Amino acid sequence: MNHNTPLSPRPLRHLSRTQRRVLTAAQLRAHGITAADTTEQCRPGGPWQQILPGVFLLHPGPPTSEERLHAVLLFAARTPAGESAPGIPVQPGAEEPHAPRPYADALITGLAALTLHGFTSSPPLTALDKIDVLVPRLRRLRSHGCAHIVRTPSLPAPSYLTGVPVAPVPRALADAVAELSDAGAVRRLLTEAVRAGHCEPATVVRELTQARLLSRPHVVDAVDSLLAEGRAIAEDRLYRMVREYGLPDPVWNVDLRLPGGPHLGGLDAYWPEQAVALELDTRAPGPGHRQGHGQSHGQDDDALWSEYARKREHLERLGITVVHVTPRKLRVAMEQQAAVVRTALMAANDRDPAAYVVVLPR
Repeated sequence: MNHNTPLSPRPLRHLSRTQRRVLTAAQLRAHGITAADTTEQCRPGGPWQQILPGVFLLHPGPPTSEERLHAVLLFAARTPAGESAPGIPVQPGAEEPHAPRPYADALITGLAALTLHGFTSSPPLTALDKIDVLVPRLRRLRSHGCAHIVRTPSLPAPSYLTGVPVAPVPRALADAVAELSDAGAVRRLLTEAVRAGHCEPATVVRELTQARLLSRPHVVDAVDSLLAEGRAIAEDRLYRMVREYGLPDPVWNVDLRLPGGPHLGGLDAYWPEQAVALELDTRAPGPGHRQGHGQSHGQDDDALWSEYARKREHLERLGITVVHVTPRKLRVAMEQQAAVVRTALMAANDRDPAAYVVVLPR
């Protein structure tokens, strides 16, 4: 047998071109290739090579980026019970193979995943010596070669990019940051995640907190910049919403007080004639996020939400309508949010007059 000899009469058309060039020992056996045949093909100078334990590259020379991704996933994937490998027929006489299945219990994560998600601040796949792959915590598997094993209590739902399962951006960011000591690189990745609209700052901070990365000073500094960046982006979208959807101009960034009385709280926008208040609900963690402990983050988040709720209840008792807008809703449904504000403004004529309040610049 030589490297031009067909593997077996069983068809391989259900596999992509890349998958046909990267196969496991189990897949080769399923196509009639014995262990001895595989060893012969992988001899020095031979047409095949072992790229990872139990995973073979069916051509000489370096693997492509796509082949490395598939090799890492094949190395880390759990073979489903009763099957030789994902997408390979198990019945010896089967004429047609099973439909392709996702790689079981393995996702590309870290910098490789961010590159697949389209990040320009992460290196190209060809520049990565190792590819992070996320597996369940209890898997008995060690890092080897270009495959770097990252463990998690439960796998997140994957995205499928270029035919491979990839961790969502917040999780991939946390796994990338865990391996980076360069403060500039961390800051660039977090900033791009928000500026490019991949995710909201609070989601990133929550993932970093769960990964216990907020005890690292360079990560904390990057998070502080991220929160400020996210706030500025959300405010810009809020200004654009008012302008593009023809809403009346509010007074921006004000504090409300009762005459001679207590402070009622700060608002991002306020329409005095209609007594309609708007507040950006960023709900990112406060000083407790520096502790790097998930419980602290949860307590901060709950406390901030309680503050929002108390403020809203107090203002509405005074006859002021409060509209909460999240950065994500401004990003994905700006027109809908503009309609919510317009409805609140139009309903002002049907309400009793609000209590008189003092409006001060914030």
